[in-house]
Amino acid sequence: MKGNKLDFLFLSQEDMIKAGVLDMQKCVDVMDEAFKLMRAGDYLMGGPSQNHHGMKLWFPKVAKGLHMPVTGPDRRFMAMVSYLGGEYNVCGTKWYGSNIENPAKHGLPRSVLLVILNDAETGTPLAVMDGNLISAMRTGAVIGLGARYLTRKDATVAGIIAAGVISKTCLMALAVEMENLKEVKVFDIDRSRAETFSKEMSSKLGLKVYPVGSMEEAIKGSDVISTATSRVKRPYFNSEWFEDGVFFCLCADADLEDDLWLSSKVVADNWQMHIDWREEMVKAPEELKGKIIYSSLHDQILTGKMKDSDIVEMRLVVSDSTLGRDSEDQKIILVTGGLGIEDISWGFTIYQQALKKGLGQKLRLWDEPFWF
Repeated sequence: MKGNKLDFLFLSQEDMIKAGVLDMQKCVDVMDEAFKLMRAGDYLMGGPSQNHHGMKLWFPKVAKGLHMPVTGPDRRFMAMVSYLGGEYNVCGTKWYGSNIENPAKHGLPRSVLLVILNDAETGTPLAVMDGNLISAMRTGAVIGLGARYLTRKDATVAGIIAAGVISKTCLMALAVEMENLKEVKVFDIDRSRAETFSKEMSSKLGLKVYPVGSMEEAIKGSDVISTATSRVKRPYFNSEWFEDGVFFCLCADADLEDDLWLSSKVVADNWQMHIDWREEMVKAPEELKGKIIYSSLHDQILTGKMKDSDIVEMRLVVSDSTLGRDSEDQKIILVTGGLGIEDISWGFTIYQQALKKGLGQKLRLWDEPFWF
């Protein structure tokens, strides 16, 4: 901004790719920095707890107006606002609309996302950018960060549940953080998707990636499991499938048998955020009530089998290695829900790299601000 003129940078998806948004190793490193800043308290998220996931626009199940769309199984709008300090010192929002019918009905991704960055002091916009690649990469990178601190060093076999975009980035992240990864089993309810996924990721990563016929087959004998299923159907996991020493990554809602929760160390990306979700569902009007995200875990707490204080925060694990894996045979479950600070830390990193490379398009908000 020179004088009173105000410009900001627009970055298309093509600009983002040229700026390095698909660099998974760097993305995992940035997530590490972001969680360490969380540990230092140098961050803010929404809501009274300052840890809220975001503000969701709830559509009613039955249309109340002539032009109001009915929700369908997964139709929503969301704004995820946050601040991250340290070398970032930036505010930002991930804003998106999502409709599970988009791919089949409209030829679009399920979610269409923007990331908006603002100067933390003046509030002026710095950049508006494609958010789809940021969101997918940071989601996978957090799983890779978990692998950095929580997997056994001799882990060689991974199981992937659901052959979608997020599973691709999760596997990319596991590949950069698991130095001994050799074999990847993939299950999807659509066998053809698992086959296509396996062929693509095997070629991309140079690993043995192949489809299997059931979740049980994908999980049994695997050292690391990653699941990223859709919101429409929550998978149910049988505790007998899981080996001792497994690292189980949940970046989508799922139901687990009680004894799997109770026999594992549970690590969360931000447990206060999950508590907020639980309290929202308790207070929600009947027409908007739904299952709490990771309800089978919250059931352990609501029935007194576990306490909120039993959940270990990822921000602590990345800052103190003694809070990670306690033994080689310990089962560890990582529960994630997605944090705004992940989007803005990776978005800000790509914004800076775009500036250095002269990428993007400058847009002018005003030449002179109009004063009433």
